[in-house]
Amino acid sequence: MNQPALAAAGLYAALNALILLWLTMATALVRRRHMVAIGDGGVEHLRRTMRGHANAAENMPVMLILLGLAAVLGAPALAIHVLGAAFTFGRAVHAWHFTHETAAQWQRATGFGLSVMTIAAAALGVFGHALTLI
Repeated sequence: MNQPALAAAGLYAALNALILLWLTMATALVRRRHMVAIGDGGVEHLRRTMRGHANAAENMPVMLILLGLAAVLGAPALAIHVLGAAFTFGRAVHAWHFTHETAAQWQRATGFGLSVMTIAAAALGVFGHALTLI
């Protein structure tokens, strides 16, 4: 088993979990500030923070599954690190954008772009490697 690659996948799983916790807490703080228990209460900042949290919850599991599968299928640790670091940086920048009432558009675009590119690269890599093992 490729322990360094699995360890790298574990590292990025943990870092992304921390980003998800950050988004959870940011959402809770905005809810508390505006006293909104359910939904967004018509508060734009809460809607924005909730959307950032939901986006992370939608994208992180797919990438982390792909990183774990890539490691198990024999991807080199360097490949896991490159994809994992780019994805994690993208998710952090994306989260930063959504946790602030106003933020620069480049943050959202960078986060989205890195997320999509790394998920696509990981998916293609796992797909291609899986085909060679079937």
